Amino acid sequence: MPDTLRLLTNLTAATMTGNQAYGLIQNAAIVIDGGRIRWVGAQGDLPQDLATAQAIDLEGRLVTPGLIDCHTHLVHGGNRAAEFEMRLKGASYEEVARSGGGIVSTVNATRAATQDALLADALARVDALIAEGATTLEIKSGYGLDIETELRMLRVARAITVNRPVRVKTTFLGAHAVPPEYKGRADDYITEVCIPALRAAQAEGLVDAVDGFCEGIAFSPAQIARVFDVAKELNLPIKLHAEQLSNLGGAAMAAGYGALSADHIEYLDEVGVAAMSRAGTVAVLLPGAFYTLRETQMPPVQALRDHGVPIGLATDANPGSSPLTSLLLAMNMGCTLFRLTPEEALRGVTVNAARALGLQDVGTIAAGQYADLAVWNVAEPAELSYRMGFNPLHSRIFGATQ
Repeated sequence: MPDTLRLLTNLTAATMTGNQAYGLIQNAAIVIDGGRIRWVGAQGDLPQDLATAQAIDLEGRLVTPGLIDCHTHLVHGGNRAAEFEMRLKGASYEEVARSGGGIVSTVNATRAATQDALLADALARVDALIAEGATTLEIKSGYGLDIETELRMLRVARAITVNRPVRVKTTFLGAHAVPPEYKGRADDYITEVCIPALRAAQAEGLVDAVDGFCEGIAFSPAQIARVFDVAKELNLPIKLHAEQLSNLGGAAMAAGYGALSADHIEYLDEVGVAAMSRAGTVAVLLPGAFYTLRETQMPPVQALRDHGVPIGLATDANPGSSPLTSLLLAMNMGCTLFRLTPEEALRGVTVNAARALGLQDVGTIAAGQYADLAVWNVAEPAELSYRMGFNPLHSRIFGATQ
């Protein structure tokens, strides 16, 4: 038997495949060959030629796919704890902005930070996610808003995989906000900074997807479409922050480009839901921002179900509206705030999160998939969404680099 084979026995596998709840297999076994899954099934059905591999007894623990955080802003300078405190003491948005707070403060801190400093700060946040079973992360740019800093952020995101056993998909988010020096000139910013930065990032091999913030306080659908046209020219998939604070039709527009995902979507209407369904676009819900901003407009979860739109779930880890680096807490919030079922929450951070990143080799436990797995000290999958502030991870297997 080759030395690369590992046999995991005495476990419950939540494969996230098939029609059964969680794709659950009781009394299961998993065979890992190198970095990929070779076989999974009931332990009694284990093929004879694999049964002699050295076994690792998981003592009845639950095994799920490694968790996937499909929407984060993990690379940035500074933090916004001071303005958090100001808001709680009654300061208005305008007062916070006048004091140097808001996204401008993060842009200034990010522009001032060295690549090494950005990496060191980001790794601390990455470590928190890894400690809860994350094996794949999406990381966006968008706090530079100039060509040099946008590229620096993406280089840091790429460097994370050199420093930690985790897979990273990078997203260019140059159309995140209009920087102060372009106030009132959003179209000029798109022409002079955003699109040139996207082309430079793609030429350097730093981009896996392109995103934008389509909102009244950011960019219009027409302005985002200009960026997406370039993404299409460069053969890069697209994603969109859409319908978070109002309904500008961004999700439907993104679906027209075959978007991988539309994220936030609290104000999404039936037209947008139907467009996403036709395009196969994943709806990524971000309860951390909903919670932090104390929003009351719920995303249209039942309409998404009715139209068969896959539902993803992510932390939206960022210094302003969602300083959250726990996928387990995001799952609990998804259930408690948005009334997702625990199975929908787990699918949201595994198979549907993979789909939101255009990945087909992670997110499920199946033959041929990367052996990115999380082993949990729980008996039932619902426990992963049920608890708050408790990490039941026993161990993490990361096969994507083997």
